Amino acid sequence: MSKIARIFKELRAKGKKAFIPYIMAGDPTLNDTKRFIRELSDAGADIIELGVPFTDPLADGPTIQRAGERALKQGVTLRKVLALIEEIRQDSKIPLILMTYYNPVFKYGIEAFVKEAVRVGVNGIIIPDLIPDEADELRSFTKKYKLDTIFLLAPTSTEERIKKAVKATTAFIYYVSITGITGAKLSMDTSMKDTLSLIKTITRKPVAVGFGVSTPEEASAVAALADGVIVGSAIVRLISEGKDIKDFAKSLRKAINNSE
Repeated sequence: MSKIARIFKELRAKGKKAFIPYIMAGDPTLNDTKRFIRELSDAGADIIELGVPFTDPLADGPTIQRAGERALKQGVTLRKVLALIEEIRQDSKIPLILMTYYNPVFKYGIEAFVKEAVRVGVNGIIIPDLIPDEADELRSFTKKYKLDTIFLLAPTSTEERIKKAVKATTAFIYYVSITGITGAKLSMDTSMKDTLSLIKTITRKPVAVGFGVSTPEEASAVAALADGVIVGSAIVRLISEGKDIKDFAKSLRKAINNSE
């Protein structure tokens, strides 16, 4: 069992839900990213999602796009992010998931990337522009080197699409709560509840919900329906404003713990 899967299993046994914050690597600097990971871990994060800056981030909203632009101006690359993770692993064991786009992985070399990611201590990857139907080559290497793959589902996902994503995913299902980009407003409508229910009839793999969760109240509401809550843009926005993220992360952790 992978480290991420073990986290979800342990939380489920305790009747608890996972808190998964997202930050952009290198925003505003790589040293700051190391500090943020320590702060989020101290605040009660179970897993941390680390974005890799990319020039054409189709799934990202304005807040995360600007964070990526700031990181790119610092010269942050996929290789530097991997090197950063190797440094982080000297004093942190929290599971780390890389969210990157397919182009940097392809340019790096798919097998070389997966092998290096595992070596430095990456636990999982999310590639939003790579669908399960086209991920056979990547999955052959992630299986070989034991790196978790996480695929996305949305309110518009058909039952056939859900089954393909469930089969390809090895850690948890990432449910995109809205049909749009990160940072858009969360809508707790019946389609989200219905799709989550459908997913749970197809698989016992955990489901974490992201995109649009920006307040403790929303985190609590999502935690009542899902196995994990992903919060990105709200944290990245605080970072861009030079504000403290630890207290906000603690408030999210508390809300998720208190979900009904």
